[in-house]
Amino acid sequence: MSGTAQLADLYADVEESAGLLGVTCSRDKIWPVLTAYEDVLPQALIAFRVATNKRHEGEFDCRFTVPTHVDPYVRARSGGLITETGHPVELLVSDIEQRCPVDLYGVDFGVVGGFRKIWVYFPESEYQSLPKLRGIPSMPRSLADNAGFFADRGLDDRVDVIGIDYHSRTVNLYFTEFPGELREPQALLSMHRDIGIPDPSEQMLTFCEKAFGFYATLNWDTSKIERIAFSVKTQDPLSLPARLGPKIERFVKSVPYGVDHPKMVYAAMTKSGEEYYKLQSYYRFQPRSRLDLMPSADPAADAA
Repeated sequence: MSGTAQLADLYADVEESAGLLGVTCSRDKIWPVLTAYEDVLPQALIAFRVATNKRHEGEFDCRFTVPTHVDPYVRARSGGLITETGHPVELLVSDIEQRCPVDLYGVDFGVVGGFRKIWVYFPESEYQSLPKLRGIPSMPRSLADNAGFFADRGLDDRVDVIGIDYHSRTVNLYFTEFPGELREPQALLSMHRDIGIPDPSEQMLTFCEKAFGFYATLNWDTSKIERIAFSVKTQDPLSLPARLGPKIERFVKSVPYGVDHPKMVYAAMTKSGEEYYKLQSYYRFQPRSRLDLMPSADPAADAA
């Protein structure tokens, strides 16, 4: 099958999956992303994501992995997916590459909004430390401003992935294998209160008891942590102690891809107190690989 035919098949499957949620794809937004990374897509892990909050209403996300011999930012720029303005976010991938070992990249796009994010994965045995990351010139100063928040919780050497959102100009730090006591209700309440986000519900507290990791959202415009979210890996999202809502339930029951693959469910809350969940389901999965922990990266700071 030719490369163009493979892209056409992938596009059709993305369109079909988005249609399960009543989301109409924009070919003008999707096709440039697929063609920019056409050579890596046949071997890529590919995942779909849907979220329950108002901000993501009417959108459906797709993400895929990119090997290290391809610079994802250069591809995005040369493919017309990024227009440079001189903002530090445009230097971050390069700055990280120069200072940290990189195991893998990822790219994220919406079927309506188009290209959005790049992820940088560190080797499994080489989690990066916050002191090292704080030294990256283009990193938001809010990382240094919140060093104590992370260090006090035993997280200053547990960064596994960095997600970069070029639309919202935000950064996510992903922490895995974090201390078990952080899953306890009082610790979770303390984390939310320390960054000024409303207390999570009992439902979310129960959900987070099963979490294996979490991420924090930072940007260049404020010293505050914008948001934290917690992740759970499961074969059956509908069995979780969470009301995932009709949209996610419909997708889980109807999507024809990745039925037997694990799913990732994320719980988060906006600054206004809107509690929501995100589901990641795999279209093409690679078992027995660290890629099965591919994060549901959403660095965008919620405006609500």
